[in-house]
Amino acid sequence: MERESGKARVCFQRANGHASGLFLSKAETKLMTDPRQISPQEMAPFRIDPKFDVRVWGWRDLHPWFDRVADKDPLGEVWLTGDMCLVATGPHAGKRLDALFAEAHDSLLGVGVPSPQSPLLIKILFAKEKLSVQVHPDDKMAQKYGDPRGKTECWYALAADPGAQVAVGLKPGVTLAQVEEGIHAGTLEASLNMLPVVRDDLIFVDAGTVHAIWPGSVLLETQQNCDLTYRMYDYGRPRELHIEKSLEATKLVTRAGKVAPTALADRTILIDADYFRVERIPVTGSRTSERLRDSSQPASGLTYVFAAAGAGRISGPAFASIDLPARGIVAVPAFSPTFTVEDLGGLDLIRITPNWPEVTK
Repeated sequence: MERESGKARVCFQRANGHASGLFLSKAETKLMTDPRQISPQEMAPFRIDPKFDVRVWGWRDLHPWFDRVADKDPLGEVWLTGDMCLVATGPHAGKRLDALFAEAHDSLLGVGVPSPQSPLLIKILFAKEKLSVQVHPDDKMAQKYGDPRGKTECWYALAADPGAQVAVGLKPGVTLAQVEEGIHAGTLEASLNMLPVVRDDLIFVDAGTVHAIWPGSVLLETQQNCDLTYRMYDYGRPRELHIEKSLEATKLVTRAGKVAPTALADRTILIDADYFRVERIPVTGSRTSERLRDSSQPASGLTYVFAAAGAGRISGPAFASIDLPARGIVAVPAFSPTFTVEDLGGLDLIRITPNWPEVTK
C-alpha cells in the first residue's frame, strides 16, 4: 500500500509506454539497446526471497504466515516481487530482481513488451491497525509530477476475521469539498464506502480511488510496480500527509469494488484487469506448465505462481527442482523450459500474470 519514506512520490520502476501517452525513459531506451543485454534465451523458473518491510500499523509476529518476528518495529508488508527482492534459486541466486530484469528482460518478459522493467509488485499486507486513508494517482497524473506511472491494484483476501472490512471509494453524492472538509475535521471516515471482507474476496482498487485497509484481514496485493501513495488522513500519526495532491488524484466515481470470480473448467479467474490477471489454479497431484496457461492468453510471457497455502515442487528435465513453500513465489520466465508443478500437500496455487493495456487494447 504505502511507502514509509515520508515523501509523496516513491517509485521503483522507470517504466513507460502506456496508451495514455507514456514514453520510454532514456534509461529504458538504453536498456533495450544495450549490447550487453542478454539475447532472449531459455531461462528456468526461480524462487524469490521475500523482503519484510516495517510499517507502523503492522504485526510484531507474522506466525503462522511466515517464520518471522519483528526485531523492533512492526512488520506490515512482505514484498514478494519487489525490485530489491533477491533471487533465491538457480544460477542467478543472490541477484536483485531489478538487476535481473535489466540483464535479461526479453528472456523474462518476452520480446516486444512495452517496458523492460518488472511490471508487477506483489505483496502480502498484515494490518493490526488502520492504514492511512489514501489515494494513488493514475498514469497521467503520475507523469505530470515526474513519475513514470500511477498505481492500480487489487487485494485477494487470504484470511479475514469476522467483521473485517476495508474502505473502497466514496459514498454516492460525496463531493471533493466534503472530502477536504473531512480531512481537516477528522471526519473523513464518514464519507468512505465500507466493504465487508471474507476469505477469498477479490477487491479491485483502480487509480484515483480513495481507500483504506482496516485490521482483520491478510491481503495479497497485486499492483503496478510503482509504490506511489498520497496520504489524505492518518489518524494523528506523525507522518507526512499529501493533501493537495491527494485531492487532485481523487476520482469521485471509480470502478473499484468486489469482483465476482469467473469459474472455468480448469481454473477460477479472480480478476482480469488492465494491468494484471489473477487466477486460482487447482493442482490435483501434478500439473504441467502447458496446462497452467489458459488458451486465451499469449503463448509466452512472464508469470508468477504463489502458494497461498500448502506446499509444492516445480521440476523439469532442464533445471534442478524448486521447492514452493507456503507463501512462497516462483517467477516463470517467458522463455522457460517445460516443467511440472507437484502438490506436496494442500497446495493452493495462485497464478499472476501482467497485462499490457497498450498491447491488448
